[in-house]
Amino acid sequence: MAGQLSGQPIIILDKDKTRTQGKEALGFNITAAKAIADAVRTTLGPKGMDKMLVNPVGDMVITNDGATILQEMDIKHPAAKMMVEIARTQEDKAGDGTTSAVVLAGELLNKAKTLVEQNVHPTSITRGYSLASVKALEILEDMAIDASDDVLENVARTALTGKSADLALDPLVQLCVKTAQSIKDGGRVNVKENINIIHQRGGSIKDTKFVHGVVIDKARAHKNMPKKVENARIAVLDTGIEVEKTQITSKVQITSPELLKEARLEETKLVDEKVEALLKSGANVIFTEKGIDDIGMHCLAKRGVFAVRRCKDEEIKKIVKATGARVVSVLDGVEEEDLGRADIVEERGVGNYKMVYIEGCENPKAVSILIYSGAEHVADEIERALDDALRVVGDVIEDGKIVAGGGAPEVELAIKLRKYATTLSGREQLAVMAYADALEEIPKSIAENAGLDAIDTLVDLRNMHSKGISTAGLNVFTGKAEDMLKLGVIEPLRVKTQIIKSATDAASMIMRIDDILMAKETGMMDVNPEHTADYYDGIQAPPIEED
Repeated sequence: MAGQLSGQPIIILDKDKTRTQGKEALGFNITAAKAIADAVRTTLGPKGMDKMLVNPVGDMVITNDGATILQEMDIKHPAAKMMVEIARTQEDKAGDGTTSAVVLAGELLNKAKTLVEQNVHPTSITRGYSLASVKALEILEDMAIDASDDVLENVARTALTGKSADLALDPLVQLCVKTAQSIKDGGRVNVKENINIIHQRGGSIKDTKFVHGVVIDKARAHKNMPKKVENARIAVLDTGIEVEKTQITSKVQITSPELLKEARLEETKLVDEKVEALLKSGANVIFTEKGIDDIGMHCLAKRGVFAVRRCKDEEIKKIVKATGARVVSVLDGVEEEDLGRADIVEERGVGNYKMVYIEGCENPKAVSILIYSGAEHVADEIERALDDALRVVGDVIEDGKIVAGGGAPEVELAIKLRKYATTLSGREQLAVMAYADALEEIPKSIAENAGLDAIDTLVDLRNMHSKGISTAGLNVFTGKAEDMLKLGVIEPLRVKTQIIKSATDAASMIMRIDDILMAKETGMMDVNPEHTADYYDGIQAPPIEED
């Protein structure tokens, strides 16, 4: 990009950068965002299909969860990345509805593209979309129904239907409700912090069970340690129980077998003293992030202590929250008040596959779910499905508001937004009408994924809603429009409101972009020397000599 002054060109933009402006820039962004929406559209609804995502090293993920699909896709286009943000936000705020949010955003942009081609300015469209979203949220609030504990199973069933969980739907529905209610604390349900989901090899999905406590995928450090400890007093460490290396480089010269034996005895004595100091606090169970060497295991097993080494950071956090322990960094610095409490700590399992169960914890909100499955990919998908179901059940427990599912809210919103559009003047009216049309893409996609005619389905739904049945949605198993509340197809109000917010914000942001300045991708060789990895704090690394 260059300007001209007195015949002399003025370079403003680097020649390695590309610039796209106006409708062309908008078209590129909309096309990219629409491609992302189309990629997940076929997963929507109870009869949606799965996607297989394979990374460069051959690892694969099989899922129909919108957030997971977009997270695993290697997306380069900036506008397409904004669609991924929609899914992530929807997942964080509501726990479900990620696919619907992305599909709605894609369709809002598609409708906007048509309006732009009719010379409607993007700012008029974004203004109309903003008005439509505010009105839609008001309508949803009016449509919302007060929920009781009796509907929680239906909420969980709606979230699980159409996923791998169909193989054991009823047991998993009951499990979700029981688990969510067990961690309810002051009207809040914190699924992420309080629920630990573990895969158990073998068995069937129907064997998936609830454990009131923490389960970690580890075994005791040594076979001579006790398998079970009652009235457990738990020390949690972020340091190892092993012979420490010296802080400075040193050498010990051993000239005879007696000196070698003496050195080993001294190492054993040092570790034994540290273990003895640790056990003075009253600890009989130890979990550590670091290692326990042979001498440490011998000392602990000799004293009948149950120990688990190399616990993951997430496992340590769960243990601390469940038992009330405090993480200690010095072995001889553990005090009695640092210890956690549990009724039982036990190693259970068959053959070489063992797990540690911590039950009767000080914090009764710490629970675990064991997923049984013969295939790891199935277990992963069941975990994602359970996470969604637990989150939506938690939404209803916290908010106490539900709406019908099956596309019913979207059809009702579309009808009322069209009436609302007639009260507006100017080109915003066209944008509100387009917003209404975009909302109907949700029930249309559900119908298409079920092998039904989308147009006929939409006509049937509109007819029922025009008769005042605002909870009429699509029953994909019969292919008819029916009352979703009577069928028990229910979703949290929070999921629907967040879909509206996320999709509208993303579509409006993309619509307002009319200029794209994109730099050419560079490798490390193209970067200025002072920015390469060979420089650290301004000091250049010495050259590597060839052999």
